[in-house]
Formats: sequence, structure tokens, C-alpha cells
Amino acid sequence: MTNSQARHWIGTSWKMNKTLPEAAEFAKRLLGVDIPGSVQPFVIPPFTALASVATILRDSGVLVGAQTMHWADQGSWTGEISAPMLVDAGAQLVELGHSERRQHFGETDHTVNLKVLSALRHGLIPLICIGEDHDERAWGVARATLERQIRVALLGVRPDEAHRVVLAYEPVWAIGETGRPAPADLVAQTHRDIRRILVDMGTGFAGLRILYGGSVSPDNAPDYLDSPDVGGLFVGRSAWNVDGYQSILRAGAPS
Repeated sequence: MTNSQARHWIGTSWKMNKTLPEAAEFAKRLLGVDIPGSVQPFVIPPFTALASVATILRDSGVLVGAQTMHWADQGSWTGEISAPMLVDAGAQLVELGHSERRQHFGETDHTVNLKVLSALRHGLIPLICIGEDHDERAWGVARATLERQIRVALLGVRPDEAHRVVLAYEPVWAIGETGRPAPADLVAQTHRDIRRILVDMGTGFAGLRILYGGSVSPDNAPDYLDSPDVGGLFVGRSAWNVDGYQSILRAGAPS
């Protein structure tokens, strides 16, 4: 169950980090954190820790998700995880289309779309990552890249189910160990551009929540959240310990 009153969604993906004991410790400590009522928190552990973290955080109000999935419900897909498996493990959302998946594991706009449709079919919240790389930004085609990613990802999504989708704008040049924080004014403008794309797609899509992710820290989180079109934050390493995550959660509290 999501917090329908949440002004901001603020969450973190742990990527390929945390053993079972480390994941459990984080989840248990998170239970003691005073989370602002205006924030919907979420955590995305690795597959190995998904079920245990989901069990610890059950009924806490913290959504638990997975980092990717396959579009098929079952079959000869060695090493893959399906949407029904994620639901069985306690997942409520699933991250799709992250740039690392696109760059290193063959993820395409088309396969993201297949996964989005499967996630919706099984009651999961698709958290779709979109973002331009350094060259696309320099060449002036960032908006075109984002529009292509959005429109293909949402092909076949019905307007009456679109409200369950969340977008995460993550410029490729701003994420990872070598990423640099995007200026807050650029993030605000890009989110306005994304909103215009969604409005142009028609009723049902215009109100999708758009998160920002990319070198988010406790210091810059309030600046990003100042924009009315930024519906929350998708955080990396700054939220991999509970104290850091708590600091960023506080940025989502009304001033």
C-alpha cells in the first residue's frame, strides 16, 4: 500500500551491495527512523536480500522493490527472475531500464516496454529509469532521447493504469562513482520537459510522478525538491547507510 498523501517519493537502490546480514541490519534500523508523513520511502535490495528485507519491512509503509526482472512469467531463461517470483518474494515495485542495465546487459527501449507491461499485469509498480548520456546532452538531443525512452516504455499501457507508473530521470553523466551532480535548474527544466511530453501523451499520463536521481546527497537534495515537477529522489550511495538515507528523507518534509 502506497502513501497516497506523499508529496515526494524518496528511495534507494543498493545495486550489487549488502550481504544478508547487512541488508537485515539496514532494514531493522530503518524501522526506527521517523519518516515524514509527506514522504513515501522505498528501498531496492539485491535479489538475494529481497525476501528478507520485505519481511522485515512488511506493514512499515516502506515499499520494497527489485532491481530488474524478465518479461516472461516463466520459462527457459537461465539466471532470470520473473514478475510472479518478485511478488512471491514480497516486492511491490521494480526498477526497470537503468542505464547500467542498458549499457552492460543489452536492455533496450523495447525490452523495457515488455517488462513494464508484465510488471503492471502482476500488480508491481514499474519504476522506469530514463536519461541521456553526455554526448546526447552536448549534441542537443537530450529531450528527443527522453521522449523516445518514455513513449516506447509506455507503449500499450492503458491510460487507466498509467497512474501506477513512476519515472526516474537519471542523466547517465550524473550517476555512478564518476558522476557529477546535475545543476538544480537543469533538473527542474528537464522535469518540465518530461511533464510536457507526458501531457502530450494524453489523459492518464500527464500526472505521472517523476523522480530525480544522480549524485543526490543530503546537501543538494533540498535544491532538487524545490522544483514542483520533481516528485521525489532516487538515491544511490548517499543512502546506503541509514543515517545518510534519513538525512535525505528529512529533505522531503514540508519546510
